[in-house]
Amino acid sequence: MAEHNQVTTQSLPELTPEVYINRELSTIEFQRRVLAQAKDPDIPLLERLKFIAIVGTNLDEFFMVRVASYLQKVRLGINTTRPDGYMPAQLLQAIRSGVDSLLRDHRRTKRELFKQLEAEGVYILSVQELSKTEQNVVQAYFKETIFPVLTPLAADHARPFPFISNLSLNLGVFLEREDSGAVEFARIKVPAPDILPRLVNLNDLMRNYDVQDSDNIHYVWIEDVIQNNLHSLFPGMRIIESYPFRVLRNADIDYEHEQEEELRDVMSFIEKGVRERRFGSVVRVSVPKNISDRMLKRLRDGLEVHQQAYVYQIDGTVGSADLFELTAIDRPDLKYPSYVPKTPNFLQSEADIWSAIRKQDRIIHHPYETFAPVEEFFRAAANDPNVLAIKATLYRVGKNSPVVQALMDARDNNKQVTVLVELKARFDEENNLTWARAMEEKEVHVIYGVEELAVKTHAKVALVVRREEDGVRRYLHLGTGNYNSSTARLYTDLGLFTCDETLCNDASRLFNRLTGYAPNTSYEKLFVAPDYLFDEIYSLIDNEIQAARAGKDARLIFKMNQLEEDRIIQKLYEASQAGVKVDLMVRGFCCLRPGVAGVSDNIRVTSVIGRYLEHSRAYYFQNAPDEKQLLLGSADLMRRNLYNRVEVVFPVLDSRTRLRVMRTLATELLDNQGAWELLPDGTYHKIDAQDGEIPINAQQIFMQDSFGLDILP
Repeated sequence: MAEHNQVTTQSLPELTPEVYINRELSTIEFQRRVLAQAKDPDIPLLERLKFIAIVGTNLDEFFMVRVASYLQKVRLGINTTRPDGYMPAQLLQAIRSGVDSLLRDHRRTKRELFKQLEAEGVYILSVQELSKTEQNVVQAYFKETIFPVLTPLAADHARPFPFISNLSLNLGVFLEREDSGAVEFARIKVPAPDILPRLVNLNDLMRNYDVQDSDNIHYVWIEDVIQNNLHSLFPGMRIIESYPFRVLRNADIDYEHEQEEELRDVMSFIEKGVRERRFGSVVRVSVPKNISDRMLKRLRDGLEVHQQAYVYQIDGTVGSADLFELTAIDRPDLKYPSYVPKTPNFLQSEADIWSAIRKQDRIIHHPYETFAPVEEFFRAAANDPNVLAIKATLYRVGKNSPVVQALMDARDNNKQVTVLVELKARFDEENNLTWARAMEEKEVHVIYGVEELAVKTHAKVALVVRREEDGVRRYLHLGTGNYNSSTARLYTDLGLFTCDETLCNDASRLFNRLTGYAPNTSYEKLFVAPDYLFDEIYSLIDNEIQAARAGKDARLIFKMNQLEEDRIIQKLYEASQAGVKVDLMVRGFCCLRPGVAGVSDNIRVTSVIGRYLEHSRAYYFQNAPDEKQLLLGSADLMRRNLYNRVEVVFPVLDSRTRLRVMRTLATELLDNQGAWELLPDGTYHKIDAQDGEIPINAQQIFMQDSFGLDILP
């Protein structure tokens, strides 16, 4: 893709540690906000445990990708810094300190929640705490189900230390030979949750073995069951000690620095990268706090981990992602009340989706409104005899995808179908490969990227070409989120249906750019990265600055997942100094430092954390022309989004639709129940309703009215 145009930055404020927050430390602050949900007594108990699990999975990815990159820099002696001023080794120390504090709080909160679970009749017990009847059932379960799966691997002078796969839970065991007294080491891999559940439901087992189960709900950890049966795995040996341990490896596939010949077969390259991910260097080893010195030394030597920074000694069970299993408990009283997304009126009142879109632009707010219209858009296109062609970009589609199935059905119905599948969507590579092959078998025209492999296609665009009485018409869906029906129930996103001719023309040009050779493609109304998006956003911020300097009211309202790009941050500081009122709603990490005297006095940064993951991106410029005043899209204001991805940001042209989106922004800006405010020191404080203020929880309001309060910001 063509590089963005150069912009003048000579007058911009200099970025220094005093005005720039480190990205990784801000990410740790985000995890603190998520963990705070687990402490909130107003949230149902099992939902609070879910937030414990979310923090665990988030930290796993943080280590596998972000921490791994800094460990690599230290190994290679790379000492470049960002504006925050941290050298890689120094930053790793700061990360260690921040994560240590976070994990202590995380474990403390988990123990408190387990106590509250016991008060509700749900117990996670050790094998020793079970009744004799329960122990007998667990013993039978081990013999019949767990034992056949296990494979102890010895490590001695003749057998090397076994390979420990990424994210795996294991047991390290020291044994003594009964005949000679020699001490040996063995490793047992605990079956992954997709093989056997980590939390063994004793009530289910009791029923399976026709034994009367308890009135309470009892669970036991599978590694505890294995540890209590080690003698059956090592006959003739005496068990000295055993400890669980968990390993994380570098899982970041480097797409940007491969040789050209490696990039010719994209699918093979991705498959190779996914395979190699399993063998990445160790970035973290989690062990129990009470682990013996000799076991810890054996693990560190075997894993070739010689820096203490890699090892985390955990007070309690190792790994918390598996707590998601507890959400299967049939206790509606301990969960959020069920919520059924609303069906937009236009889907019910119009003859078909095409007539609904022709009548006016349609905006949908997920998950408060159902994802069904998006699925219907693809399904109707697949089965409508008047549809000639379908073009779409797919980034993360999920394992069971009605959208992909519709695209394959369309090919069965002799439609022309072109799909750009982004194989480089991190941790979704294998799933996307599977779908890509399935579509190719149906003779869907599948492409995998644009010119340079390093450029991911992150845009969310679908175009349908339909023959009608007055000629060929195109219908367009543009979104802030993925074509994924599962995440559409959990992530907040906005999706626009339109048949605006200019937007559809732009979409056609975009697909030609993606599938062919058209480096000089330009667009009338779409803002496309990496060619034009940065310059457009930068120019619109500058326009607001000029308006403020001319004495006009000037305002920016940006909503995104992350904020990190240097020159955008500098420009926002300039806007603040010019008197522009700047409201930034940034869910995750934010490198901009608000409230710094003389620099960012007029900037407020908030973050909403709640039942749903805030995922939509919106950009409002008060003094921009109508066709540029409110933008939605797939891009955060990050370097990767602006320079290294194909992103599409689109204007909301219809005035009624624009008012609806502005209501959502206004409602979130007033949130004093689920929102946090970023302070100048990089920490966040919870925003609470003050005396006389009406409590406002934006997400709860959207569950009543999809677009929020009938107000404007």
